[in-house]
Amino acid sequence: MILDNKPDIAVFHHGIYVPQGIVGEVCREAGVRVVNWGPAYRKCTVLFSHADTYHYTMIDEPAEYWNDLAWSEDKEQAIMGYLHSRWTGGNDWISFQSAAELDSSRIADWLGLERGKPIVGLLTNVIWDAQLHFRQSAFPSMLEWLFASIDYFISRPDMQWVIRVHPAEVKGTVPSRQKVADEIAVRYGSLPDHIKLVLPEDKISTYALMSLCDSALVFGTKTALELACTGLPVVVAGEAWCRGKGFTIDVSDPDQYRQVLESLPLARRLPPEQVELARKYAYHFFFRRMIPLKCLAPISRFGPYKVNVTRLEQLMPGADPGLDLICDGILNGKPFIYDT
Repeated sequence: MILDNKPDIAVFHHGIYVPQGIVGEVCREAGVRVVNWGPAYRKCTVLFSHADTYHYTMIDEPAEYWNDLAWSEDKEQAIMGYLHSRWTGGNDWISFQSAAELDSSRIADWLGLERGKPIVGLLTNVIWDAQLHFRQSAFPSMLEWLFASIDYFISRPDMQWVIRVHPAEVKGTVPSRQKVADEIAVRYGSLPDHIKLVLPEDKISTYALMSLCDSALVFGTKTALELACTGLPVVVAGEAWCRGKGFTIDVSDPDQYRQVLESLPLARRLPPEQVELARKYAYHFFFRRMIPLKCLAPISRFGPYKVNVTRLEQLMPGADPGLDLICDGILNGKPFIYDT
């Protein structure tokens, strides 16, 4: 169909899974310009990208799109207010943190963490999701990174290491059949007392848990960005979107990763200039790349939204700045960046 009809532009959802990922490859091979889109995290917003799925394009997005963003107290308050709301998911239509324990002291007691002994957190991805979304960096896979981390943790009983398994393993739209805890049990049996494992079904806020930590280790989770915005040092071993942005500790091979582990605990927060850089990127990602549409309305049943269009006037130029931006991007190739 693509070869016969020779479309100028192909616009389709997501662009990474079956069948959309295959359609995208065929379009690019045929020289057809591709635009991908998907629901964004904030309610009533969507995320569009040129040439490929945003899972890939966000990694290599030009730094000038956000690095030169004029910063202000209003932007600071807006992004920090939104990031705080993500502790409960009140402004998002997809959240894995609802009804979770938010008191860090109670979390420490529940896990049996020792006061005064350094804590480092590790955040996993859903195993199959990590394989699909990310080009590997320091390790061939998320599991190999996890096992290398645990192997090192075992040798450091002077520290406390907390592994937080991604809640989407059981709460996601597609629950994972390959579970991190099962893989750990097969390889290690049980873990020593100084390594704590938080399961995906445990009602513990990831944000509150990480607030107890000296630093965080991630492969590709987007939570890395949110943690950096609080000043927490984050070590990135995979292709997280915040990699290479100037506010994370990025490693490129197992030896470099081990060197970073050996330097822990860091016993310091990020300097103010890196925190501001993280917050600028977070503002760009959550408020500029996520485009609001007036015609979208959240729904409680399956699916995040419905399209609420009852009059043609709602779709006319000038009626919705977000829709105007999307049309301009599709037709004229303009960046999908929403500036209010």
